[in-house]
Amino acid sequence: MPVPKAELHLHIEGTLEPELAFALAARNGVELPYADTGTLREAYRFQDLKSFLDLYYALMTVLRTERDFADLADAYLARAAAQGVRHAEIFFDPQAHLARGVGMGTVVEGLWRALGRSEERHGVSTRLIMCFLRDESAESAMATLDAATPYLHRITGVGLDSAEVGHPPRKFREVYEAAAALGLRRVAHAGEEGPPEYITEALDVLGVERVDHGLRCVEEPALVERLVRERVPLTLCPLSNVRLRTVDTLAGHPLPAMLDAGLMCTVNSDDPAYFGGYAGDTFDAVRETLGLAPERLRELARNSFLASFLEDDEERRARYLAEVEAYDFG
Repeated sequence: MPVPKAELHLHIEGTLEPELAFALAARNGVELPYADTGTLREAYRFQDLKSFLDLYYALMTVLRTERDFADLADAYLARAAAQGVRHAEIFFDPQAHLARGVGMGTVVEGLWRALGRSEERHGVSTRLIMCFLRDESAESAMATLDAATPYLHRITGVGLDSAEVGHPPRKFREVYEAAAALGLRRVAHAGEEGPPEYITEALDVLGVERVDHGLRCVEEPALVERLVRERVPLTLCPLSNVRLRTVDTLAGHPLPAMLDAGLMCTVNSDDPAYFGGYAGDTFDAVRETLGLAPERLRELARNSFLASFLEDDEERRARYLAEVEAYDFG
């Protein structure tokens, strides 16, 4: 039985497996430029963030209806549950769908068809986080927030993703202020491709409560000290880091040193269909390749629940944490 864990850095569009992509393409009359699932899976062997994002956005064309989004989310939740995920805080990218003529309601209500019954079907509690595309304009982000207003009962927080370099967090100050005024939780990708300064900006300008990735904090000792002191969670994605060449090899990943420094790290799968593994696969990989001791693995699992947005259900959080403490790593 896998270790109980929360997944806090997961893009639902990044869970689109080739088999489901072809099934949805057939359902919706979309012609994919790949002969079969094997050919498409080969295309997942991209070289950098840009080549990944090009494929990621191209494949979204198969997602058209509420049923499509529900099927996508349900497939992820089934896989996640089998790998020990007890709670998932799921990102989605509405701008990428709105630009294709797919309405906000189609996306949110479609995802909620699966999320709303996830505990019953999969034993996984969920939260939904709406991400803004940082390579789009701040005005587009604000319009997206406005479009989401009728669906805020489904949405827990906002995030910031896509191509990082050249799009500093401060670009989105006003939309994050508006999100905070609406009572939404705030996270942002920072310090993956972008410099450590983006992490500081995300904290000070956007008021984020946890940092997605945050890997490059290790370049600034003063920033590491601050993150430790303030107990800011980092949602690391080791398999993603390797596939996108942020680190050369998994064996060279700084996760052990980050834990030794006292950083509140979690490990997550990011875009698992593209990066070679879901949450349990990621735990297995860091355990085997980085040689993490059982108590380090327990710390990662514990951190995932402590960093989750479960303040509205502390009893549930306590149950999950008790499962972690009782887990036998053998």
